Amino acid sequence: MLIDLNADVAESEDDLSLLDVVTSANVCCGAYAGSAELMQAACEAAVRHGVAVGAQVGYPDPEGFGRRPMDPSDEELVEQVRGQVDLLAEIADAAGTRVSYVKPHGALYNTIVHDERQAAAVVEAVAPYGLPLLGLPTSAVLRIARAEGLPVVVEGFADRAYTPEGTLVPRSEPGAVLELEDDVTAQAVRLASDVESLCLHGDTPGALALARSVRTALVAAGAEVRAFA
Repeated sequence: MLIDLNADVAESEDDLSLLDVVTSANVCCGAYAGSAELMQAACEAAVRHGVAVGAQVGYPDPEGFGRRPMDPSDEELVEQVRGQVDLLAEIADAAGTRVSYVKPHGALYNTIVHDERQAAAVVEAVAPYGLPLLGLPTSAVLRIARAEGLPVVVEGFADRAYTPEGTLVPRSEPGAVLELEDDVTAQAVRLASDVESLCLHGDTPGALALARSVRTALVAAGAEVRAFA
């Protein structure tokens, strides 16, 4: 069983320590948090640790950390996503690495689970790069990406609660974020056979310790932890 561990980084100065543990780095591209300097630091750290670099793209919403729903036009969304990928690609190249995949963030990620129009716009934005797109198994964006011949990576969340429909419980609801080590590791092991990549959030309390525990639990369960890219 092969499994990738990804984490959101370059959102603040405190999350780069996760690169000691994970195999893929979702580098925030500055739209909802972070900065060009943090992107550079993340790419350089990823090179040192042998971690794959992905573009974490989101709505341009620093006040809401990219977690507030928005309704851009198709053209606006395509332009926003491509601008973020292009910026990271330039920074990654200077650091001696490259962008290996794209993962939407926050409200954009959740919106394109069901919003066909925005999902299609994200696929349109990513298609020219030919990069794998991460998403939930039953999401509209992965279905459309597959239909367009774009590589996809099925993702699960070790530290987020799920609804019965397989979507993420909104962060506004109690229990949406799993914080207890036993809960997070058990969910990671359970999901590992159904997904290709598991996400850990850098802003979860005790994120680094949780990441280490998850990786240890996956290896103990017989998984080989390595980047998909």
